[in-house]
Amino acid sequence: MTESISSGDSTPEQAAASADGVSRRHFIAAAGAGAGAVALGAALRPAAAQAAEPAAPAAEAASGMGGVPGAPGPEVKTGDRLTSNQGVRISDDQNTLRAGTRGPSLLEDGLFREKMMHFDHERIPERVVHARGAGAHGSFRLHTSLAQFTRAKVLTDTGVTTPVFVRFSTVNGSRGSADTARDARGFATKFYTSEGVWDLVGNNIPVFFIQDAIKFPDLVHSFKPEPNVEIPQASTAHDTFYDFISLTPESAHMLMWTTSDRGIPRSYRMMEGFGIHTFRLVNSSGDSTFVKFHWKPRLSVRSLVWDEAQKLAGVDPDFHRRDLADAINAGAYPQWDLGVQLLAEKDTGKVGFDVLDATKLWPEETVPVQLVGTMTLNRNPQNYFTETEQVAFHTGHVVPGIDFSDDPLLQGRNFSYLDTQLNRFSGPNFSQLPINQPHSPVNNFQQDGFMRYANRPGRINYEPNSLPGGEAHESSAAQGGFVSYAEPVGGTKVRARSDTFSDHFSQATLFFQSMTEPEKQHIIQALQFELGKVTVKAVQQRMLGLLANIDTRLVTEVAGYLSLPVPSGSPNTAIGTSDALSQEKTAKPSARTRKVAVLVGDGVTAADVAAIGKALHAAGGAAVVVGPHVGPVTAQGGTVTATATYLTSKSVQFDAVFVPGGTAGLVSNGDAVHFVEEAFKHDKAVGAVGTGTAVLRAALGGAAAGAAGVVTGASASAVARDFVAAVAAHRHWSRSTGAISA
Repeated sequence: MTESISSGDSTPEQAAASADGVSRRHFIAAAGAGAGAVALGAALRPAAAQAAEPAAPAAEAASGMGGVPGAPGPEVKTGDRLTSNQGVRISDDQNTLRAGTRGPSLLEDGLFREKMMHFDHERIPERVVHARGAGAHGSFRLHTSLAQFTRAKVLTDTGVTTPVFVRFSTVNGSRGSADTARDARGFATKFYTSEGVWDLVGNNIPVFFIQDAIKFPDLVHSFKPEPNVEIPQASTAHDTFYDFISLTPESAHMLMWTTSDRGIPRSYRMMEGFGIHTFRLVNSSGDSTFVKFHWKPRLSVRSLVWDEAQKLAGVDPDFHRRDLADAINAGAYPQWDLGVQLLAEKDTGKVGFDVLDATKLWPEETVPVQLVGTMTLNRNPQNYFTETEQVAFHTGHVVPGIDFSDDPLLQGRNFSYLDTQLNRFSGPNFSQLPINQPHSPVNNFQQDGFMRYANRPGRINYEPNSLPGGEAHESSAAQGGFVSYAEPVGGTKVRARSDTFSDHFSQATLFFQSMTEPEKQHIIQALQFELGKVTVKAVQQRMLGLLANIDTRLVTEVAGYLSLPVPSGSPNTAIGTSDALSQEKTAKPSARTRKVAVLVGDGVTAADVAAIGKALHAAGGAAVVVGPHVGPVTAQGGTVTATATYLTSKSVQFDAVFVPGGTAGLVSNGDAVHFVEEAFKHDKAVGAVGTGTAVLRAALGGAAAGAAGVVTGASASAVARDFVAAVAAHRHWSRSTGAISA
């Protein structure tokens, strides 16, 4: 079987060759041998004999290993199956993928790109570093087979546990920027499957700013620091970004997501992940189904508030990466369920938009998400640079049974990611780094280049070949080879977009209308902040013109803040709502892994500290004792030890605050009073018992009386249950309008 796009113009000779199970490589080798040359009987044996060979790589495991003795494997593996550097078996190493036998070659041909990239870079270029991120190792376990839709073993074999490495990252900032900047977050997963590496390279937002990859350099230039002054860092609140956005209406939907609470997640562990693009699943019969991939966090989706995020950037710029590492070290392993949205090609007209448009999502009410497996992250990297920094992802790394759609943004990413890795690693050999090595055999003729430490042994470094030591045969689909979906392709070559990509505002309206009242307020406030930093009135006015086509209230309140007239627009309010888009409507209250500051001073009641700590621990949370100094604190009825202080910790680092009895003296401690005041402002749970309620009154005055999420009582044991429930709720938005300024 050859890798090609069905166009109906193959020759009878090609068809006969396919039927006989003899690839073009074998005909070339036979023609070149001539009289007296090495016999090619093995190469030309009947298809039935080839089919009888084991399809699994088990037989190959006994083969010798090439490369440096003692180096981590698999490096270059000898054997009889030709593979990519990701360990995926190659079905045709003679032809690039093209639109018809006489048509243009296609950008999505990752096997050609990998091979040519490697050849082009066998000499050493310089290296460029990458952006900020955090990573962890883990595993993926499938519980529901998708064999009806795909032949990928990672999505069909429920008896296999697949190792994974996940890297989370900010998009905008440099490696030294803060974790909590308002931004999209990268969510990239490397599956080390038995059939090769599959990289699911996505974000915590299901859509993107642009529809065509040719605009990606412009987008990134616009949101990066302005080149004349190199400011601002890790922020889109400046002229050049909104100049670009105001002239690019397709960005309206993504802008709603980034200015929502999704742009400032509480934790990597509390983010959704999305593959963004429409991919294909291809089953053993060659049938294709469109698919979108989702990661659903077991801890639900939670966020920071803007004031909190800004303060954390100064107090603890490593807040997210520290949170991830601490959770894994504590055994509170983060988990996500893998979900798929499946859509038959014949049904794409039912969704009301073009499924190839990366600025659109598939509403879950229209195309439900089916949960099929669970990912658990359970091991931190041993070295940040060798693992998290050097891990290399690529959207083109897929395995048999997973394929691409014609999404123009995805097609461009399939080109761009290899060039990005070349920039980062000064050459093509990043797949030999341990973190990037597939856990399946690698067998090809690529060689040399910067950082190459394992070449194929012997003198054969080309294909086709007939000399001993050159065994690396192509694999049909039945033998595990990657075969692209035979999608018919035709049409005039043009630089244009389909009219089906022209609705830029309906889903932006859907998103805003689906938010709860507090979530809408946060989007409005975020845009007031962002556009308030823009200094060019014409850019502000153009942005208001875009917002007017999303929601009338939204544009009215932002325009009022900017003291600019409200433009008219035509928002599609009939689009309705989707509860799946709202964090608040989909949240599952839990106190698991929540960190609560317990404020103490001399004379604190030890029983209260113990009781609240025990209740939080039982719910999966943790109490951190904050005192005037580290170590033992004078206490009533027992021993209390502070592990943090008012100097080294702030309320923004915690999910809630509790003040036990015996702490009336903290009324004169301005840091302790501010701790409570600020937590209340950020709508977090606040608890106080006994004389500790005096600290509450000092911080909040009469504002605390009856306020949501404020729990008081005579003792910690009496209020523990209610306080834990308040912590589990994450935020208590009903008191936002009356919050005290910190």
